[in-house]
Amino acid sequence: MDARLPAHLEVSGLIRRVNAEGGFAAVLAKGERDAGTILAVLTHNGASGRIYERMPDLDGARKWRCTRRHDAEKPDEFQSYLDRRRAQDPDMWIVELDSADAERFIGVEPDKG
Repeated sequence: MDARLPAHLEVSGLIRRVNAEGGFAAVLAKGERDAGTILAVLTHNGASGRIYERMPDLDGARKWRCTRRHDAEKPDEFQSYLDRRRAQDPDMWIVELDSADAERFIGVEPDKG
């Protein structure tokens, strides 16, 4: 089992880093303090939303993966997905990172998909 940073510290660090670099970050839903999973909503100027979640690989590593993109033709689906995920896992943290190339804060290449 790998050592894992408590969720509240990781979320706090993300928020501080985004804000320090001129972006905006906020907790949309507070989860379990130490072991809650983290879902990141990445935007730029409040638009072009992407949802990233950590997904386990076969080797046990947990990597950030883009699981949803905002579709302008179906705007309600994005929020519905967030609501469903939160209902499935009430211990989950949801944090919004609003900055240009926000993927850099979670250590992934921007998803152009």
